[in-house]
Amino acid sequence: MQIAKVRGTVVSTHKTRSLTGVKLLLLQFVDADGQLLPKYEVAGDTVGAGIDEWVLVSRGGAARIDDGYHHRPLDAMVVGIIDTVSVDNRQLYSKKGENRV
Repeated sequence: MQIAKVRGTVVSTHKTRSLTGVKLLLLQFVDADGQLLPKYEVAGDTVGAGIDEWVLVSRGGAARIDDGYHHRPLDAMVVGIIDTVSVDNRQLYSKKGENRV
């Protein structure tokens, strides 16, 4: 899994039927220092993540393990909304907004 920040939403009115009803988010990945990387990815969202939240992203085949998603063409899925991230006893992120990047 990787950590990413939700930067926006992606709307696609013309897509494969298996993606109907799947919320798509634009994510920007975060490094171990809490800095945003120049890498973006579109991911499906089943947990209801919002803009500026930090999330856990599952990629590849593991992204489709959740119920009802194994036949959908998804390479990445948001599987959790992060409350806090700490590294070496230093808080990098808190959902309460104190340390947001």
